[in-house]
Formats: sequence, C-alpha cells, structure tokens
Amino acid sequence: MTSTVIYEGDLRSVARHLQSGTEIETDAPTDNQGKGERFSPTDLVATALAACMATTMGIKSRDLQVDLRGMKMSVQKIMKPDPRRIAGVDIVFDFPGTLRVDEKARTILERTAHTCPVMQSIHPDMEVKIEFNWPVLTPQ
Repeated sequence: MTSTVIYEGDLRSVARHLQSGTEIETDAPTDNQGKGERFSPTDLVATALAACMATTMGIKSRDLQVDLRGMKMSVQKIMKPDPRRIAGVDIVFDFPGTLRVDEKARTILERTAHTCPVMQSIHPDMEVKIEFNWPVLTPQ
C-alpha cells in the first residue's frame, strides 16, 4: 500500500503516506461547496505534475552536474464542467538568475520534464502548457 485516506466529514480528507507517515489534508474548493482551506484533490493533481517534473529534472540535472536548487514552478489548474474535470494545467518554470546552463542541457532538462511519469499518466484531452524561463546567458 502507498497511502490511506480518511474522510473526516465536511468535505475534508486526510491522506497519510504509509512509508513516511506524512499527511496531506484536502478540502473541496470554494467553487464546489468546500471551504478551500487546503489543497483540493484536483489541486494536488496539477501540483503533482509540477513536482514530478521538478523531481525528474533534478535526477537528470545530477548527471549534467547542474544545480537546479531554487527553481520555482507556478501552477494554474483550469477546471471544466459537465462532467467536472481538470481541463488544463499551466506551469511556468522560473530559474535562479545565477544558473548557467547551456542550450544542450536545457533541451535535455525540458525533454525530461515533458516525459515525467505524471505527464505520461495524464489523459490526452487535458491541455498542458509549460513555459521555461531560463536566465539569459551573457557572453563571458
């Protein structure tokens, strides 16, 4: 088993990761009868995509001897009704201004992000837009 989820009532659940014991609480969003005081389950799907991209890029960056520490991803989830579902996810990557990565490494890292396990698991009807804002390299 990976996790357990307990429904606490009032549209809140608590997920417990069995290996580490860490917990994540979820709430229904305010546009779906919830309090919106925690991540919603659909927020977690969108956020998991960004985290998966970061993780796989981190693995690949070790091979490339590139330190991605400080990389920030901003995530926007787009919902659609009838049936209610995630229609799209927009992720913007912002890299530290001090990061120096050549074009070849950038291409490898971007390809790695686009092929992470969560991306490979997303339904093809869900539109995913990714923007990579690499620092501008100045000639030395």
